[in-house]
Amino acid sequence: MKNIQAVVAAASVGFASFAVPAFAGGMATPVPEPVVVAPEPVMVAPSGDWSGFYVGAQLGYGDVDSNGNGLDGNGGLGGVHAGYRYDFGRFVAGAELDYDKTQIDLGTAGDQLDSVTRLKFIGGADLGRSLVYATAGAAQAKATVGGNGLSDTGYFLGAGIDYAITDRWYLGGELLQHKFDNYDGTGVDLDATTVTARVSLKF
Repeated sequence: MKNIQAVVAAASVGFASFAVPAFAGGMATPVPEPVVVAPEPVMVAPSGDWSGFYVGAQLGYGDVDSNGNGLDGNGGLGGVHAGYRYDFGRFVAGAELDYDKTQIDLGTAGDQLDSVTRLKFIGGADLGRSLVYATAGAAQAKATVGGNGLSDTGYFLGAGIDYAITDRWYLGGELLQHKFDNYDGTGVDLDATTVTARVSLKF
């Protein structure tokens, strides 16, 4: 009887020594490492606030018509501009000074439109990243006619659009119609149309 009990006890000890390691290590479920996901980059769109001072440059084309008086021509032009605009929310108002150097031959050898300087008043609609505006003001045109330097002040009307590439850089276009009555006392009325592409930097 004692021999049977001894055998059973020995068998129980052996089974326990075999089973414990199996449950302690072999059957444990591994814990996965946490996956770190990098955040997606956030694209910051322009704010659509058109308030501030700005400077820029323009390049374009001009056409001059003297209503049959012989001083007609067309050609390229380019220049610089600077101004200030204030954004009221949906409406934007401002003022700008710009200068164009021109290469417009007026038909007779040596006659040409030399430059145009403008004082602009601007009013437009804030469409977020786009600004659509009307403009009007005074324009001074300098020309060389018959070897003489002439200068006269007239007015202009026009429209334009600016698009905000970033909060500071704008691309735009502008169409202006100018009128100079009795240009510098010559009795000649001049009309001039200009179309320009513009780039501006806001401060």
